[in-house]
Amino acid sequence: MNLPKKVEIIEVGPRDGLQNEANFIPTEKKIELIHTLSQTGIKRIEATSFVHPVHVPQMKDAKEVLEGVQRKEDIQYIALIPNEKGYERARQSHIDAVALVVGASDSFNQKNVRMSRRESMDRLNQVIEQAKGEGVFVRYDIATSFWCPYEGEVDPSVVLEMVNQVEALQVNEIVICDTIGRANPKQVYDLFSKVMDQSPRAQITAHFHDTYGLAQANVIAALQAGVTAFDSSIGGLGGCPFAPGAAGNGSTEDLVMMLHEMGIETGINLEKLMECVELIRPLTERPLTGHLHKVKK
Repeated sequence: MNLPKKVEIIEVGPRDGLQNEANFIPTEKKIELIHTLSQTGIKRIEATSFVHPVHVPQMKDAKEVLEGVQRKEDIQYIALIPNEKGYERARQSHIDAVALVVGASDSFNQKNVRMSRRESMDRLNQVIEQAKGEGVFVRYDIATSFWCPYEGEVDPSVVLEMVNQVEALQVNEIVICDTIGRANPKQVYDLFSKVMDQSPRAQITAHFHDTYGLAQANVIAALQAGVTAFDSSIGGLGGCPFAPGAAGNGSTEDLVMMLHEMGIETGINLEKLMECVELIRPLTERPLTGHLHKVKK
């Protein structure tokens, strides 16, 4: 088996993990979660998003969260932004890493931001140019890269075309997302192999949800294709307000445990990570979808 010596894990729990929670989680608890995650060895955290509170009310305290976080110099704090206004708000909160999202599926993108894929990409080009000029790290998420909840299976050529277009804009990172957790390992290996064959300058990151219990298997497939960076969410929390049926993200603690068992370094302290799981357990009414907390007492 062809495996890397080290893998980077990007924690998306404070944003993607919490955004779909029905009950508002107190700002101080979000701050505490970010602080606790920052003690595990994780170096990149998706902390919040500057989306309209009408659409994602859980993120209405983005400014307050970032004001309350005691930031460490060796950790990258990322904010998701939907448009130019979101970018300005993020910059006012002294964020120097932003995540943009465009769906490979037009139907999903319409539900998400009420624009076609092409319209979204064109509009965000201006944001990317501004961010580059200001030295801001740009992370570009291609949502519904495998399946769409409205259109079904997504044509891989659409994703590859998007990767090429985004790569030409010289973003720092491109994230291929299985937004509804419907991808299988063969699809994952095939698509990521084609992406990696193009030798992109940007870092390629994989983002898997665990709706069908395939997140870990898809990680292995992506590893085989040459991917060494993965998004995950503490406890397996997550879900997308615009993707009906989407379950949580792949669990950070499960991913770290599996990689360590395989002899792959992550730089993350698993025991500290389990403290984060216990922290979020009372914050959600949904059962955690990770497995490790069920057996590691």
